[in-house]
Amino acid sequence: MYWFEFEIEQAFDFPPGIGIGCGVTAINYEDALMLLNQKVFIHGKMPPIKKFIESIEIKTLDQGHVIPNMKSPNSRGIWFPQLAQGVP
Repeated sequence: MYWFEFEIEQAFDFPPGIGIGCGVTAINYEDALMLLNQKVFIHGKMPPIKKFIESIEIKTLDQGHVIPNMKSPNSRGIWFPQLAQGVP
């Protein structure tokens, strides 16, 4: 499981929730980047990555925003934010 944070000045230019970060379950780092590009940033370029954590402990994430608004991280894919296919 990976947690990504991005260098974003104006979060409203990106899919909702991305200003907090993005949680991904992937095979490896490259697979995580591919999922981000295919599922989150499909309508625009992914912003620069400010920070990423491999093997993130879910309990360390924001209890008020991330935890109650995430999908299960047990399957490959994007678990936070809950996006269908990005935002135009």
